Amino acid sequence: MAATVQADRVASSLRPPEEEPARLGAVLLSTDMTFEGDAVRLIDRSRAVLHVARIGFENPTTRAQLLAMAPDLGRTAGLLVPGARLAAVAFACTAASVVIGNRAVAEAVGTALPGVPVITPSSAAMAGLAALGVRRVALLTPYLAETAEPLAEYFEGQGLEIVRNGAFGYEDDREMARISDASMIDAACALDGPEVEGFFLSCTAMRGVDVIERIEARLGKPVVTSNQALCWALQRMAGIGGGPGGFGRLFGHEMPDRFAGGIGS
Repeated sequence: MAATVQADRVASSLRPPEEEPARLGAVLLSTDMTFEGDAVRLIDRSRAVLHVARIGFENPTTRAQLLAMAPDLGRTAGLLVPGARLAAVAFACTAASVVIGNRAVAEAVGTALPGVPVITPSSAAMAGLAALGVRRVALLTPYLAETAEPLAEYFEGQGLEIVRNGAFGYEDDREMARISDASMIDAACALDGPEVEGFFLSCTAMRGVDVIERIEARLGKPVVTSNQALCWALQRMAGIGGGPGGFGRLFGHEMPDRFAGGIGS
């Protein structure tokens, strides 16, 4: 019988904290089928590791259903590797961040993770568009009109001009995840015009990351998507520069100082 050897538990056997990768957190919807796959491609795994927790959500993606998540945000955020030091945390739902309110999201997450910077797709998109120098935006969403309109109002309230606004009209985020590349590219091209400086493809469920480079190459204008902006922002908030090639112009830019501390900074 093989002998079992118990290694001595001495301090020298542990990796120093400064040698560990940055730990990032994300609260995902229980129905999300897209964000984790995108994060694998967009987050530098040699310098950061992403931990996720899922919050209960039931379709359709309407204001009432999005608001229903708010009371459980703090508890869900508290499930993110208790006791570990997180560099930044994201709430990965664009429409819900607008309906619930970014500050309310940050306050709820802060009840479980005090002092940890919080970012959402809508606030990350604002940071990304600012980094790219884009103010006049064509907005493309997979939502129903009643869900898309508050998003446009949010961005205009933040000082952007939504010059074109297109919506696919879906209410189930599992169907949003199935929108084809060709449909997204065609829709972006249909929204383009001389007044458009850049594009925002909204929704963490929509696979906009897959078409960023093709739209930018075809139209010659920058493209920001929810998951791209969120992964870019999380890494910048953790002090991680650079980024992967093939996912748009945004990774060539740093985060403006006024956004670097997350919501409320």
